[in-house]
Amino acid sequence: VSVERRLLCAGCLVLVLSCSLGAAGLPSPLAGKEAWDYVEVRPGAHMFWWLYYADSPSAQYQDLPLVMWLQGGPGGSGSGFGNFEEIGPLNRDLEPRKTSWVQAASVLFVDNPVGTGFSYAEQPDGFATNVSTVASDMLVLLKHFFTQIPEFQSKPFYIFSESYGGKMAAAISLELSKAIAKGSVKCNFAGVALGDSWISPLDSVMTWGPYLYTTSLLDNNGLADVNSAAENVKRAVEQQQFLKATELWSVTETVVEQNTNGVNFYNILTQQPDEKPTDVLFLSASALQARRHIRPLHKQSLNELMNGPIRKKLAIIPQNVTWGGQAEDVFSSMAGDFMRPVVDIVDQLLTAGVNVTVYNGQLDLIVDTMGQELWVKQLKWEGLPGFSQLRWSPLDDPASPGTTGAFFKTYRNFAFYWILKAGHMIPSDQGAMALQMLKMIMQQD
Repeated sequence: VSVERRLLCAGCLVLVLSCSLGAAGLPSPLAGKEAWDYVEVRPGAHMFWWLYYADSPSAQYQDLPLVMWLQGGPGGSGSGFGNFEEIGPLNRDLEPRKTSWVQAASVLFVDNPVGTGFSYAEQPDGFATNVSTVASDMLVLLKHFFTQIPEFQSKPFYIFSESYGGKMAAAISLELSKAIAKGSVKCNFAGVALGDSWISPLDSVMTWGPYLYTTSLLDNNGLADVNSAAENVKRAVEQQQFLKATELWSVTETVVEQNTNGVNFYNILTQQPDEKPTDVLFLSASALQARRHIRPLHKQSLNELMNGPIRKKLAIIPQNVTWGGQAEDVFSSMAGDFMRPVVDIVDQLLTAGVNVTVYNGQLDLIVDTMGQELWVKQLKWEGLPGFSQLRWSPLDDPASPGTTGAFFKTYRNFAFYWILKAGHMIPSDQGAMALQMLKMIMQQD
């Protein structure tokens, strides 16, 4: 089956309009369209994006919103993990996903920051070192995207995120709002959703001990050990020693693992795969961090898919670029910015009238819900008292009618969703509930 391709401008934008992946010999996820391209956001810094046009049985893509998905890490790939493990039209085995977000919106995956996934830096100084650079890079990409595909300029545009992607999403949303006001970017920005997001790192770390204790994963001695390690992180943050705080954060994780026999930071009901708590004693801090938070996003089977059939399908990946090949460089480059909070940015977004949603998984440890609750209570937004007075409402789990799948409450332009039986990667753990949440958020605005 042939694949129709159209070149736009001087780029390598490809629209796939048939039911085939062409030379790759794989089934297409859509009877509709896909698009992908590179954007050089700074000299020698290239970012990759991949768009799936909405494929809804009840509406045309022209009548549905656009959602951009940002992965965590930093160094996790939206085009890979978010796409094939969470919300894309096909799963890692290239089978149709029943809970794909493409049935409700067009979905744009961006490998962000530079060096993530298929994105790449030509030189070591091309990696971002803070969220300010991440945001400015994304603004270049979004300006290019909405200029090259102007039909999306009027569609409601949402930014959804996960983990460290939420920290980046907050910064990007603020800069995007400013750019729209100035007229430098043309789009209909409708809101940002922060999923299990690293908004206030210290609040997360300081609640690890209490959360694990209340779920019977620490005894009194373990609680004392974890709290003591967390206090060291707190002192470093208070002294503005953020690189040291990142190193001590890694130490605290080791203390958690040793006292819980290797609990999984992404879901407390499981253990770290193929790892014994004693193994980490022989690794450097940077190697530990990559092992815990980069490796899970680059599973061998996913790596083989992305660097095999998918790479062949895309046909624009430079020969010297490997999917995920610079992920650890991305993570280490951001180490000095990692423990900095962005609660003030969320405050600015709410005050500016931007729709902000927080959603969190019940079983997540690294960004536990207790920590999320703490930073929300720190907001200076004038609507916080009204939000706090509300009682939450239960939501049925679409996959199990009659069973509560989540709680939520919303006040003015702020909403919070508590997703039950889900860890850090909510769409992966509770796909039907995540899809329902997406639809509710888009209907509220």
